[in-house]
Amino acid sequence: MPHVEPAHLMELALGNDVSSDDPGALRHIAACNRCREELSQITRVVVSARDVEESDLPTTPPERVWQRITQQLSAAPAEPHRIRRSTDPHGRTIRYALGLLVGIAFVRRWSRDRHAPGSTSP
Repeated sequence: MPHVEPAHLMELALGNDVSSDDPGALRHIAACNRCREELSQITRVVVSARDVEESDLPTTPPERVWQRITQQLSAAPAEPHRIRRSTDPHGRTIRYALGLLVGIAFVRRWSRDRHAPGSTSP
C-alpha cells in the first residue's frame, strides 16, 4: 500500500470521520514508521492548536520592524532569486500542520468574538 496521504493523516489526527479505507490506512500506519511519525507530529500540532488562547495569537510588530524591512527591501538587488520548493514530505506535513494551527486559532478567535457578550450575531 502506498503511504497515507497527508490530508488523510490530518483527518485522523483531528478525529474526523473519514472514508471507508481507514482500516487499510490504519494497518499501513501501524507498519510504516514514516507515516506513524507524521501522524504523531500532526496529532501533537492538533493538540497544541486546541489549547491556543487569545494571548497566544501574534501581535502587530512595532513600527521600527516595518521600517527595517522597507530599508532591506530597498537595498535588495534587482535580480529576483529563484525559490526552490522542498520535496521533503515531512516539510509538507509540517506546512499542513502549521496551516491547520493558524486556521484553528482564527476560527477560535472568530467564534469567541462572535459569541462574546454585547456582540451582535447575525
